[in-house]
Amino acid sequence: MTSANAASTTNVATRAPRPHLYVASAEKTDDDSVLGQFIPIHYHYQMLNQEARVGGFEAAIAEVVKPGMKVLELGGGSGVLSFFAARAGASKVYCVERIPHVARAAQGFLAQNGVGDRVEVITADATDYLPPERVDVVICEMVHSAMLREKQLTVIANFKKRYRERFGANVAMPRFLPEAVVLAMQPVQANYEFHGYNAAVPMFLDGTGNGGRIGRMSFPAIYSMFEYNDDFTSHFEIDHEAVMETAGTLNGLRFITKNLLAILEHEGRSIDWDMNDLIIPITNPLQVNAGDVVRIRFRYDAGDSVLALAESVNREDV
Repeated sequence: MTSANAASTTNVATRAPRPHLYVASAEKTDDDSVLGQFIPIHYHYQMLNQEARVGGFEAAIAEVVKPGMKVLELGGGSGVLSFFAARAGASKVYCVERIPHVARAAQGFLAQNGVGDRVEVITADATDYLPPERVDVVICEMVHSAMLREKQLTVIANFKKRYRERFGANVAMPRFLPEAVVLAMQPVQANYEFHGYNAAVPMFLDGTGNGGRIGRMSFPAIYSMFEYNDDFTSHFEIDHEAVMETAGTLNGLRFITKNLLAILEHEGRSIDWDMNDLIIPITNPLQVNAGDVVRIRFRYDAGDSVLALAESVNREDV
């Protein structure tokens, strides 16, 4: 990451030794990313209690799922999204959950909530499972900020390939929920001080306010946007020259993830879920002035760990 005044090419960045956030290039996953694939039931309260997530899916499913439809949920967890589909009128919902004790819990919850007769809970890996019939809607919420940790893209790409193999190369794809995603990056000045203790750690913050932890240094830059029904890549990268809007210390990158849960073209709107922002610290902060141009480069793959992204942001050759 280098900085230059907009009117010159003078390099004003200083280069320190190997960043302290450095991780080995092969360390694409870690224990934290593996947890994203195996979420036990005692973690589901945090997800069920996220109004932006659950309320957004509730509204999107109510708009998209019509009476008599067949629905598949990949990675069902507690079963709440399958419940919304059944409540919206789906005649059959296949709810696929890999962890046996979570699948059993979901089956019990769905029965208690009066839809157990229409929702079939299948204990299986979402990357391998195919329903015995064509479906109208596929719900898959294996999403993490910046598309890290979890396997949303792998699961959906595998599903599309195997669905065509079973039902025909020209078969119409089901509608996916979420329907699309927008990924953006923004340079920020972050406050890493905690009760007098400075620790530049990655942070997950509510994008609506961020608790006063970040100040925006430049406008966001979109580095990927796609619809799940289209072909998409699982590799992301950016080489962007950001113009600083204000003076200060550029010491973090804010990663913004907007999930378009349902695109309602007839109404000219979408039902969205803005995930928590991910703030990645910059090991060698830059002092910048308004008008300075900072070149920002990084690359990573969907499902990588947070540490792998931090390494890319802080590589010595950037």
